[in-house]
Amino acid sequence: MPTKAETKSVARTAADSHDLIRVYGARENNLRDVSIEIPKRRLTVFTGVSGSGKSSLVFSTIAAESQRMINETYSAFIQGFMATMARPDVDVLEGLTTAIIVDQERMGSNPRSTVGTATDANAMLRILFSRLGDPHIGSPQAYSFNVASISGAGAVTLERGGTTTKERRSFSITGGMCPRCEGRGSVSDFDLTALYDDSLSLNEGALTIPGYSMDGWYGRIFRGCGFFDPDKPIAKFNKRELNALLYKEPTRIKVEGVNVTYEGLIPKIQKSMLSKDREAMQPHVRAFVDRAITFATCPECDGTRLSEGARSSKIKGVNIADVCAMQINDLAEWVRDLDEPSVAPLLTTLGETLDSFVEIGLGYLSLNRPAGTLSGGEAQRTKMIRHLGSALTDVTYVFDEPTIGLHPHDIQRMNNLLLRLRDKGNTVLVVEHKPETIEIGDHVVDLGPGAGAAGGTVCFEGTVDGLRAGGTLTGKHLDDRASLKESVREPTGALEIRGARQNNLQGVDVDVPTGVLTVITGVAGSGKSSLIDGNLTGREGVVVVDQTAIKGSRRSNPATYTGLLDPIRKAFAKANGVKPALFSANSEGACQTCNGAGVVYTELGVMETVANTCEVCEGKRFQASVLEYTFGGRDISEVLAMSVDEAAELFGEGEARTPAAHKILQRMADVGLGYLTLGQPLTTLSGGERQRLKLATQMAGKGDIYILDEPTTGLHLADVEQLLALLDRLVDSGKSVIVIEHHQAVMAHADRIIDLGPGAGHDGGRIVFEGTPAELVATRGTLTGEHLATYVGA
Repeated sequence: MPTKAETKSVARTAADSHDLIRVYGARENNLRDVSIEIPKRRLTVFTGVSGSGKSSLVFSTIAAESQRMINETYSAFIQGFMATMARPDVDVLEGLTTAIIVDQERMGSNPRSTVGTATDANAMLRILFSRLGDPHIGSPQAYSFNVASISGAGAVTLERGGTTTKERRSFSITGGMCPRCEGRGSVSDFDLTALYDDSLSLNEGALTIPGYSMDGWYGRIFRGCGFFDPDKPIAKFNKRELNALLYKEPTRIKVEGVNVTYEGLIPKIQKSMLSKDREAMQPHVRAFVDRAITFATCPECDGTRLSEGARSSKIKGVNIADVCAMQINDLAEWVRDLDEPSVAPLLTTLGETLDSFVEIGLGYLSLNRPAGTLSGGEAQRTKMIRHLGSALTDVTYVFDEPTIGLHPHDIQRMNNLLLRLRDKGNTVLVVEHKPETIEIGDHVVDLGPGAGAAGGTVCFEGTVDGLRAGGTLTGKHLDDRASLKESVREPTGALEIRGARQNNLQGVDVDVPTGVLTVITGVAGSGKSSLIDGNLTGREGVVVVDQTAIKGSRRSNPATYTGLLDPIRKAFAKANGVKPALFSANSEGACQTCNGAGVVYTELGVMETVANTCEVCEGKRFQASVLEYTFGGRDISEVLAMSVDEAAELFGEGEARTPAAHKILQRMADVGLGYLTLGQPLTTLSGGERQRLKLATQMAGKGDIYILDEPTTGLHLADVEQLLALLDRLVDSGKSVIVIEHHQAVMAHADRIIDLGPGAGHDGGRIVFEGTPAELVATRGTLTGEHLATYVGA
């Protein structure tokens, strides 16, 4: 019989043996039976070109299964309120621990969501003011701009002991919402000059709203409604006629013998256009909405979102609106100066939360900043706040490119945070492209060798030094350093910006050169986006490619998003003498069993939804009769299964030559998406792939000036070279390219650099350098100059 001590020793050894996360046979998305072992309590970095399978392995397999298994520990009742998650396509997953995912999904752009509400800092401030505010106006919700003040009274019927009695009851809720703007801080209004030309009559085409021509059904309703004379210029309408045109409530009338509903222009536009997400609108409708709707600061609350009562309650002469408008590093000082033993635990927690903002490099933000205006990098770091002071250990933290949006000066700070999380005994998994972060990894997993179908295998596992010597694409490019250009282009003109004061800009005057590649640099929060977005966006001929996410369902794919499917459907229709709608899986040609989805979904309540390939169309999404029509020897399902490169070859020459389709395919290949399948759902694309798809689409714009917001986001070291070549081609074709960027390779390749700073928030907002990259390196007068000089080895 073993002794008690020996039994203890054996048990401890068995428990300590679980020091690896084992993945066997992972096949999510493009993964090809990947099997790896990841060390626990270490920092593991996953590298590889965009689309190689990094996110599929880390997020869609390891993190997804961990979250699914945690959800299964709850009762079926609670699971009914949670999102159902499918088990990843993997044979074995062992050694998983609780996963905390910190991804780069932009925060919801709900107009009432701010940095304060997203991080619980506002919740703590509301409690603080409800306890210390003078005068006292009510509970914490009296300081919330999301709670409206309401009151009511009336009779209620109660049943007690078998008898029914009536009692009078009243209630009131004191909320902090401004009644005028309903907690939004701004009020919207219609610019009537964008709706019609008042010098013309309706019959002369006064309405300038898309789809409201006098030849269409809308025009016939307005002509025949009888509320005004369609031959009378709108400028001569009396008050009653103008009100009927603009605001009339839905009214049943008879036009040309048909019963229809007449409604004023403004409620009609609100229902038909403004109810849609801006990203989902057609480009011409989006342009109209941007032109017609004006947003002004709410005159009642002056943009603070709060009611007069909430603004009247103060602590040391400062109300909650003033506190939320402070820069967070200043607010942290204000909280530290409050010496109130009665709320000591609250002040300690609030102070730690605010200090975390400063520590993570977001001290320049304010709590009233709308969450939807944060960049991808800022949103990701904001999500990290709640994990920094956590006492949890043996947790798996999963990060998706945590250095996005970070100046080289800030990357070291982020690296220190990742190492701190690891040193507390946690497993840290990081998907990353930046060599500065790859180099701090204890373990590196390189996926590839290519992207899409050419990726999905593990090319290397081991140390960073092993990666350098391993000969993989990442290893070869790990020590790449771009050099300064020998000669730079000369500007052909300039875009003037005068007295810019958006956000933290301090009356900036600058001439942004045209006809060249201009790079706008500076630490995060220095005012780069404020300067460019606030002063150049919206000017004639300006095309913006920003970081906003692509909206798309599982029915959307690269062919539908880029508009490529239109010329292809027309070519098929013309060659076969049938309607183009037959060649759309969302229209007449769709398989009737699966409605063009290719799969049939079976909902099983709290269990995962089961997706089975449609037995009728065998996953091809089209009716059998449609697949009998061919073009260039291929049916429509075979075309959608082709890669961009294969399709470019098919539509570029020979009998299937289609110039309109070839042009779009060429642009997709130019941004490095030649491997993408045309029919691949947008939901399966990685972040880097989505941004490049957006760039390929925007390149079709008729503008002369392109503004790109951090186009290297999600790009592998090897792909940056291709991006620079693309930017050169744009400039050489006569365009002006302005890039907001932190990547030193793009800075080195610029013709002109405009550097903002010197710091972030109120320490930034000034131009600290204008000139060529060589001049910036020579002077080294700014943080950017120092890091660029180190990068190019000067």
